[in-house]
Amino acid sequence: MAKNLVIVESPAKVKTIKKFLGKNYEVMASNGHVRDMPKSQMGFDPDNDFEPKYITIRGKGELLAALRKEVKKADKIYLATDPDREGEAISWHLTKALNLEDKKVYRITFNEITKKAVKESLKHPREINMNLVDAQQARRMLDRMVGYEISPLLWAKVKRGLSAGRVQSVALRIICDREEEISNFIPKECYTLDVVLGVKGERKPLTAKFYGTKDGKTDISDKETLDSIMKELENASYQVISVKNGQREKKAPLPFTTSTMQQEASKALNFSIQKTMRVAQQLYEGVDVKGAGTVGLITYLRTDSVRVSDEAQAAAADFIGTHYGQQYQKKAAQAAGKKTGRIQDAHEAIRPSDVNRTPSDVKDSLTRDQYRLYQLIWKRFMASQMSSAVYETTSARIGAGNYVFTAAASKISFDGFMLVYTEAEEEKEESSAAVSALTEDSTLTWKSFDEKQHFTQSAPHFTEASLVRTLEELGIGRPSTYSPIITTLLKRRYIVKEGRNIFVTELGEVVNNIMK
Repeated sequence: MAKNLVIVESPAKVKTIKKFLGKNYEVMASNGHVRDMPKSQMGFDPDNDFEPKYITIRGKGELLAALRKEVKKADKIYLATDPDREGEAISWHLTKALNLEDKKVYRITFNEITKKAVKESLKHPREINMNLVDAQQARRMLDRMVGYEISPLLWAKVKRGLSAGRVQSVALRIICDREEEISNFIPKECYTLDVVLGVKGERKPLTAKFYGTKDGKTDISDKETLDSIMKELENASYQVISVKNGQREKKAPLPFTTSTMQQEASKALNFSIQKTMRVAQQLYEGVDVKGAGTVGLITYLRTDSVRVSDEAQAAAADFIGTHYGQQYQKKAAQAAGKKTGRIQDAHEAIRPSDVNRTPSDVKDSLTRDQYRLYQLIWKRFMASQMSSAVYETTSARIGAGNYVFTAAASKISFDGFMLVYTEAEEEKEESSAAVSALTEDSTLTWKSFDEKQHFTQSAPHFTEASLVRTLEELGIGRPSTYSPIITTLLKRRYIVKEGRNIFVTELGEVVNNIMK
């Protein structure tokens, strides 16, 4: 029988994929890259059209020998490395390292490690995409150019073993700029003034916030201003000027991209960015699920797209209709996510590979961390496919002399996606029966003032999550590099973490100043 060899990147996938393909297929792993430019030199020739020089990575000799042995026996070779630039480059390096030029070689990719996706990919093999390979090589050379040219400068000025880089130095600069902003910050004093009012016919009092005068909003910047306002209001009577009732929709969140997953896991689960990526990799590569064998539970974890396949949308709509009711299904007009210029959209959003595999179904097969991250991804994806939440809102303006106070309240009339998911830092919606009951004829009586002194706050220290968000907003790094950037800065001792906050070290400041 024809013998097929499938080469994947990670040994964890071997068992999962072997089970899907049966005995005609041998599955082996390359353990990531097999060739790279030598560490001791730049590795390419800028004067000769940037011709790269590749050598076998130390320690990969035995592995390559074992692969070559299998290649000899195989009729067809399928390169199934990860579906990104790095994976494309690994496939290309494998063709060179294993001398596959004369063999029948096919490139296959799948976005999730499920039987259906793997089998489907074998029906649509393609050639290696050299544009993707060249993109990876160019980026690798840029990294070398920046890192190898600048790092020796730091060795000469500070100490050996330090590094600078195309992305890490920019990330360090961002952290240092924030630290500088914090240390130069001068707090300003300000005051707030609330009034507590009784509403005729209501048991609970109503609290209204100072807005300003009838001409517009006014800030209370010092104690004198506050005292003079309170003096003017001593004997004032309070009347309702206007009451507006309305409806507000809260849209469902988008499904996770790499960076939003890292941020949310940091806030909700207190995971470091590195831990999130490690656990997500396990969920993607395959977990032994009781009764189902080894299955990949989520789609590919390195993505900047919120796109969802039609098939997954349909499966989610079915699940939502069956378990929660038709009214919770997303309306068609809501379905399109917006795409901004920097998104490369190579992969789908991160989602469960099968929505019917609920977190409670697989809980017993997962570690605590795997379960918590899978639950977060599952809930976020389901919420992204559900209808908006609807709030009934009331806002009132209350006059006293020449001044205006405002009060607002909202209460949920339809929970929509919030039935399954709310974000970690979700503001609690305030609901006050006293505000909802207000009409323009309500009789109000003054009970007390509640005045408070405040000081303006500086920008907060970066956390891993907020740093990732900033890097993404500025278009620095890619989904696959956010975690290594932070790891490198910590390893080089340019930054330290205290609790969740990131602080720059003296060494980090010195390096940043030299770089500037």
